[in-house]
Amino acid sequence: MGLLFVHGIVLAYPIDRIAAVVDDGVILESELYFKVESLRRTLLQSKTRLPPEDVLIKQVLERLIVDKLQLQMAERGGIKVDEETLHAAVQQIAQRNNMSLEQFRKSLASEGMDYGDFVEQIRNEITISRLRSSQVNSQIKVSDLEVRNYMETKDKSAGGAEEQYLLGHILIATPSAASSSEVQKAKEKAEKLLSEIRRGMDFKQAALSASDDEQALKGGDLGWRKKAEIPSLFAEYIDDMNEGDVVGPVHSSSGFHLIKLLGLKGKDGAEHRLTKTHARHILIKPNELINNDDARKKIVALRNRIEHGEDFATLAKGHSDDKGSAVKGGDLGWVQPGALVPAFESTMNALAIKQLSEPVQTQFGWHLIQVLERQESDDTVEYLKNQAREEIFRRKVDEETELWIRRLRDEAYVEIRLGQ
Repeated sequence: MGLLFVHGIVLAYPIDRIAAVVDDGVILESELYFKVESLRRTLLQSKTRLPPEDVLIKQVLERLIVDKLQLQMAERGGIKVDEETLHAAVQQIAQRNNMSLEQFRKSLASEGMDYGDFVEQIRNEITISRLRSSQVNSQIKVSDLEVRNYMETKDKSAGGAEEQYLLGHILIATPSAASSSEVQKAKEKAEKLLSEIRRGMDFKQAALSASDDEQALKGGDLGWRKKAEIPSLFAEYIDDMNEGDVVGPVHSSSGFHLIKLLGLKGKDGAEHRLTKTHARHILIKPNELINNDDARKKIVALRNRIEHGEDFATLAKGHSDDKGSAVKGGDLGWVQPGALVPAFESTMNALAIKQLSEPVQTQFGWHLIQVLERQESDDTVEYLKNQAREEIFRRKVDEETELWIRRLRDEAYVEIRLGQ
């Protein structure tokens, strides 16, 4: 038997009972109820009214099923997260919360979360992200013609694309090969839900209770987006919506959608100055022979040697594990904003010319960074082109990921045993 704490009451449950069979794997009731209780705490902390217990359990179970399917596919595809990458990711989360790793571990314990479970959750998130990158992102292309059309549309809208929209989304899904009766049933469910929302039902509550979208457990919140980042299916409605408006049901191959405009932010100005940085670095990677702590000690030793007069380029050629830049004395050339991983770029941006950084860790290993030159220019056109390409790509990723997840779920063998 296992123990589950719900509202201060200790409940017993059999840890070996199966909640669902998912292809060649299972989801245990203990796993399900742990996730339910974790979500319950989050919702209570955000002062969100809880949906009925059976609805909450159903939504969490569906999310676990989709995650399980993705992790199974990743395993079949040989997608793994090495310990160094995992450690770096957890450390970055701790840093974002202004804590050391030990402080972060204690903070998790104070909230009732096991550190090992948290690390495993991060491993799964990275694994799923890599899977989606290989299955969806890598297949998406943005043509120069699409960028030009975006730029022309943006000009005609007098900069409206710089406005940001906070959207809520509810999906009432249909199977990939839905019959006419299944489509009609989903449409009626969406229309009924829309009617309840317009009569006063909280949109976030409705999403928690009924949405089949990935963001359901976040109350359907899609986050702040520029217009070009909004799925094209919804974008045409945005211009005619005021804050608080709800539209739908909007039909797509995934099902029926309800959209609410939760917030609107203004424009960010038309001129952009681009700062390019000429930098060099030395990288020491942990590997089978050198663990993470040894890699850190080695980069510290190299920094001390440079501080005592040894040549950066010579040490980079002899020691850096970034072989592409090592042959050039660690020279990365001119780097544009956004080209490097955040931990590296933020450290680089904070350096003065010729200043040597302290050791900095990324998912690639430990770095020493030195900025050689900076160059600032009014590069508005190039900035907007890059922005357009990124926003079109993100829109396509959102749309294709939703379709891919629905296909994955529809084609899988899933047997719900909860309550049997």
